[in-house]
Amino acid sequence: MSLLSLTDVTRTVRLPDDSLLHILRGVTLSVGAGEHVAVVGRSGTGKSTLLNILGLLDAPSSGTYLLDDVPIERLSHRVRTRRRGRDFGFVFQQFNLLPGRTALENVAAPLLYARGRQFWSRNRIAAQMLERVGLGDRLDTRPETLSGGEQQRVAIARALVRGPRVILADEPTGALDVETGSQVMDLLDDVAAQTGAALVTITHDLAVAARAQRQYRLADGALVPITLDDSGRSIGRSVEWIGDVPTLVADRGGLSERLLPSAEAGA
Repeated sequence: MSLLSLTDVTRTVRLPDDSLLHILRGVTLSVGAGEHVAVVGRSGTGKSTLLNILGLLDAPSSGTYLLDDVPIERLSHRVRTRRRGRDFGFVFQQFNLLPGRTALENVAAPLLYARGRQFWSRNRIAAQMLERVGLGDRLDTRPETLSGGEQQRVAIARALVRGPRVILADEPTGALDVETGSQVMDLLDDVAAQTGAALVTITHDLAVAARAQRQYRLADGALVPITLDDSGRSIGRSVEWIGDVPTLVADRGGLSERLLPSAEAGA
């Protein structure tokens, strides 16, 4: 059984001139517990809109979204809000940490909406999560004095503090250098593997996408599986991506990127 499943989902908005902008066109995607799925695409292709729908921040214009086999339109606004806070953890490119608050206060913030033991033990739980991401000695540090990599780790700790069943990462390494970005993805992969959470990574970085078990390309609002050949094998770390996106090349130092020659260049 899929944890979450989209079938023929569209998202359309009406512009001021009364025309329609089709952001998503018939997107179908299923993600099970413990799976890591990556969606790649250029800016403006609808990646963030897709993530917002998955995270119950937005609703499809048409199509079906099943969460635990229940159509989300059957869920009241209150239930959706509760499920979003309890079952989903969001990791954003720009961190979105609360300024002027310590790392501990930032990570404990989601637990202010928890109940019972989680609420009353929120500072202890937040401290344990910061220790888990390697920031146990930075509890009282404010975000503005942390490095970019440390801020992202605080953001990850905040996303994971309630033990989400789904981790949605929107360009999680976009503001980081290559080494720090790799460490952040190692952390997300490790936590997802340990907890059995589904991990959906929205990225334009193909080296990040190559870590996932399945990769998809979002272009012109359509979601297309990226495969190696007609057998449907998913592209992995040690092969090239053939198509209209950069090619990943494995080497001893890791993954590097290069662009396929364009038709013009070959002329």
